[in-house]
Amino acid sequence: MMTRVPPEHACSGSALGLLFRQVRDAMWARMERELEISGHDLTFSQFITIKQLATGHAGVTDLARAADLNPGAMTRLLDKLEARGLLLREADPNDRRALHIHLTEAGRQLWSDIDQCGARVRERALHGMDEATRTQLTRLLEQVRDSLTRED
Repeated sequence: MMTRVPPEHACSGSALGLLFRQVRDAMWARMERELEISGHDLTFSQFITIKQLATGHAGVTDLARAADLNPGAMTRLLDKLEARGLLLREADPNDRRALHIHLTEAGRQLWSDIDQCGARVRERALHGMDEATRTQLTRLLEQVRDSLTRED
C-alpha cells in the first residue's frame, strides 16, 4: 500500500516526481497483469512497441524511445517479436543503414485484441472520474510534460 504525501510536501519536486513514477509503474504493472489474464505473453515494452507499429512503420530509435529502452534492448525485443511472426524489418530503400519495422497480419490481429487490454487499464486508472475531470487530468499532464521538455 502506498502512503499519501503530506500536503505541505505535495508540490515539492521530489514528491511530484515520485508520484509520476508510481503512477507510471502502477500502469505498467497493471497492463502486464491484464495482458497475462487475457492470455498474452507480452511485456509492457512489447505492448508499447506493437502499439507504436499499429499506426504504421517506425525505426528502432523511435520505438526504443517510446518503450523507454536503449536501442540494444529494443533490437533484442524486436528479435523476439519477429521470431513470433508479429513484425517484419525491411531495409529502407533510401538509406541502407535504416530499417522500416512494421506489423505482419498476425501482429495486426494481435493488436486488435491487446488494444482492448489497454482500454481496460485506462478505464481502471480513471475510474470514478467524470469526463470533464479526465479531460482536465490529461490536459494538466500534457502541460507538465510540455513544460519539462520545452527548450528554453
